[in-house]
Amino acid sequence: MSVFLSRVGRFAARHRLVVLGGWLLIVVSLIGLLAVGSGADKPAAAAASASASGTDAARTLDKVREKFPSMAGKAEGAGTLQLVFEAPDGSAVTDPAVAGELSQFLARASELPGVTAVSNPLDPAAPYISPGKDLAVSTLTYEGLGSTEQKKADYQAALDLRNQAPDNLRVELGGNLLQTSAPEPGSGELIGVLVAFLVLLVTFGSLRAAGSNLFVAAFGVGVGLVGIFAYGAFFPVGDTVMILAAMLGLAVGIDYSLFIFSRFRTELREGRTVVDAVARAMGTAGTAVVFAGMTVLIALAGLSVVNISVITEMGLAAAFAVLVAVLMALTLLPVMMRTLGLRVLPRKERNLPLGTVKAAGRDSRSGFLAGWAMTMVKRPVLSILGGVVVLAIVALPALDLKTAYNIPGGDDPTSTQRAAYNLIQNDFGGVQSPLIVLAEGESISAKMPEIGKDISAIDGVQKVVPGKVNAVNDAALLTVIPNGSPVDDQTKGLVKALRNDSNVSGVTLEVTGEAVIYIDEDARLNLALIQYLSVIIVLSLVLLTIMFRSVLVPVIATLGFLLSVAASFGGSVAVFQWGWLDPIIAAPQGDPMLSLLPILLVGVLFGLAMDYQVFLVSRIREMYSKGLQPKDAIVAGFTRSAPVLIAAGTIMAVVFAGFASSPMAIAASISFGLVVGVVADVFIVRLVLMPALLAMLGTSAWWLPRWMDRIIPDIDTEGHILDKEPVVKEESHDGELVNA
Repeated sequence: MSVFLSRVGRFAARHRLVVLGGWLLIVVSLIGLLAVGSGADKPAAAAASASASGTDAARTLDKVREKFPSMAGKAEGAGTLQLVFEAPDGSAVTDPAVAGELSQFLARASELPGVTAVSNPLDPAAPYISPGKDLAVSTLTYEGLGSTEQKKADYQAALDLRNQAPDNLRVELGGNLLQTSAPEPGSGELIGVLVAFLVLLVTFGSLRAAGSNLFVAAFGVGVGLVGIFAYGAFFPVGDTVMILAAMLGLAVGIDYSLFIFSRFRTELREGRTVVDAVARAMGTAGTAVVFAGMTVLIALAGLSVVNISVITEMGLAAAFAVLVAVLMALTLLPVMMRTLGLRVLPRKERNLPLGTVKAAGRDSRSGFLAGWAMTMVKRPVLSILGGVVVLAIVALPALDLKTAYNIPGGDDPTSTQRAAYNLIQNDFGGVQSPLIVLAEGESISAKMPEIGKDISAIDGVQKVVPGKVNAVNDAALLTVIPNGSPVDDQTKGLVKALRNDSNVSGVTLEVTGEAVIYIDEDARLNLALIQYLSVIIVLSLVLLTIMFRSVLVPVIATLGFLLSVAASFGGSVAVFQWGWLDPIIAAPQGDPMLSLLPILLVGVLFGLAMDYQVFLVSRIREMYSKGLQPKDAIVAGFTRSAPVLIAAGTIMAVVFAGFASSPMAIAASISFGLVVGVVADVFIVRLVLMPALLAMLGTSAWWLPRWMDRIIPDIDTEGHILDKEPVVKEESHDGELVNA
């Protein structure tokens, strides 16, 4: 592979216009597809709940529709909101003064745009008043809801009315008429990119090198997003799909270009001409980038095995963005390196004779990092204990991890929607999240009283409402009102109990409903997380064994990855479940973690951890293969790769931190979890634990059984075969021309 990539880099460097023209043609083609697709008829985007087709609740719902064909879903364009009224302390909603205010408010609500009916909770024929008479609930019914803009306008009108509630009557607006969409990008993302540029500038000491690195990454993100938009023009995808693709594509794009750029500078300092340095950098660092990119691609594409539509879409979109980033690093970056030539070096190094720049290229950072590596090597046990203790402390909150597929009442604990949900929940139990029970058996109508009594005895049941019996009298529906919400453990236990065999002879029970579908999805994702993590661990061991031709290095690398994931989970729980950074992070905090978050974090962090492992250990392996003793190889390889690794980790962290400032819970929680995971993996696992563990293992770190050595392909990350390649004579030294 190293020879092939070296030749790709040399071709791109010598035929810059061809490469640029090829990428421009790709961009124009994607824009054309986007334009064509935007005007074509296309199917509606699949709802997230459609992914529930494999759950017990979904299968039961299909059976209910089969047994009761007359049941129809909510009419197209219909919707409801709830007005929740709470009387002042010491009063009741039935008191004449409060009731008068309430009636006047309902009269104004009936005039809202789109409202076709307003229920009166004080109507004796159909009251909706809490047992303590301090709460009343009215339902606003909407018909003919059209576009998203109309729904927004209708909801805003209802919200404005709620804000005009009288002082002596608390009014909250429950429900929503539309799904929450992704917010517009904010200043946090821009700040993250600017900080990343500053890190590149400090790393390279060259404005042109830093700018070119960022340009290649940004151009790659643009191409990737245009490609995703073009696909979405024909096959609509969810709003959240772009989030992971944008932030991951930008972060890895910067990192991959940084890694190759750094090797290019090293080769220039060794005395190579510009084109030779490009070819050598592509054959060595480029090989590592391809391998690292492949691990990210496999991890993201592997999210499809979960079979949840929103996760599959996010994983595949992000994988496409990473693929574009890799292709940019392999083709467009050589063009930029050839164009810049010696200008990628600090100004003081450019005029030095070829081959003498190497010594001048050393700075104070090299001495500090060499000293750091020596400390890790000389005191491995202390280093390992210190690193593990720090990671364990950060990971501790993960023991309290709670997940939910959907947050009842909306994902903002401070909103009027959540306040309305909680008020109803406190006084009426789980009436907003009823469970639909399908009872089957012969002559089912005669057994209904006994079935109702049997269900009422289950812990967590507040009320059982008998429903209809089908025409052939072999199936009946019952509505069960739980005491708690769908995220409560008691409600989950109730669903499990209902699915056990009924105590009524000849009767089987199944349960469905929106709340049950969400509970099943949460359980399904938690199981998928375990399965996916198992696959990731095996994949990590296999890929790293091929990469480093070692048995023990993959083991310690995988253990380090697991520590990083645990730290990521712990930090996410502390912030988004416990609310530790509520004043700082704009996204809502205090809810259970969304159940798709852990599996996304595992997939992305696996790819990134493998990147950092490759960037660090490939250099150590290269030094060892050149004949250095194990500890000397660790220090030499660490000193050469650590600056790039630190810069890459810092860039990744600040880019993700920019997205963590998003007010959208899913975007902020993914980003923050990645920030914690990246910082833990780079600055503790790779820069502390890895050199210490390698020092403890000594030569055994690179041990590989003979039978494995014969069957494992040699991908030659170190580029040894390039030393045997015939020298390609260039017509001129680009470095000399650029320097002229």
